[in-house]
Amino acid sequence: MKAYQIKIELTGSEPLIWRRIVMPAGATFNRLHDVIQNATNFQGGYPGAYHLFEFDLPNDNIRVTNDEEAYQEHQHFKKNRKEIEAKLRDVPPEFAEIQEARLRELEKVVRKPAGIKIDTYLEKYGTLEYIYDYGDDWHFLITLEKTMKDYHYGYPTLIDGAETAPPEDVGGLPGYYEFLDIYYDSNHSDHEDMKEWVQEQLFREYDPDFINDSLKSIHYKKTEWDKINKQG
Repeated sequence: MKAYQIKIELTGSEPLIWRRIVMPAGATFNRLHDVIQNATNFQGGYPGAYHLFEFDLPNDNIRVTNDEEAYQEHQHFKKNRKEIEAKLRDVPPEFAEIQEARLRELEKVVRKPAGIKIDTYLEKYGTLEYIYDYGDDWHFLITLEKTMKDYHYGYPTLIDGAETAPPEDVGGLPGYYEFLDIYYDSNHSDHEDMKEWVQEQLFREYDPDFINDSLKSIHYKKTEWDKINKQG
């Protein structure tokens, strides 16, 4: 069975928070999202959707996202393109640059993550950028390290990694480092409150065995498995 060995890095983290995972080829972007979520402390993977996320494919002018509003806006633009273009360009010169930027944004194709597979883009780009939670603004870099032809599992496997990942809604990297200072300082005035809060967020220190148990939930349906095996 064809599979990809990928490295997932939390951009800007110091020390670097990273995971190395083998996952079956033929996966959708939604499954890749699930892999990242289950390999970290985030809670937006299968079966729920905690926050918005996106993958940017700039060379193909594609944005892959679970943002339903953005998807519907793009569908509306496609159906009414000439009218919208004329309206956006019929502005005073001082607003022309802003409207052209808006038009470029609307022209970007918006795809739902469950309806597009990673194979072509991961192999073509070599790296993919993933953004999760527009409030905390987590940025990840996914790098294709190796393509394998003899993977025997229908689910992803963690094979290496380092450092504990942030919990949900901690306030981005600055908030995470502040959280760590309080969480590991038993003398801090907010220590007990922080411990209680983080339990609600299902925070867990880096635990490869727990991650692999979680990743087993991201399995392929039999029809997907059969199709991938036929492809090699």
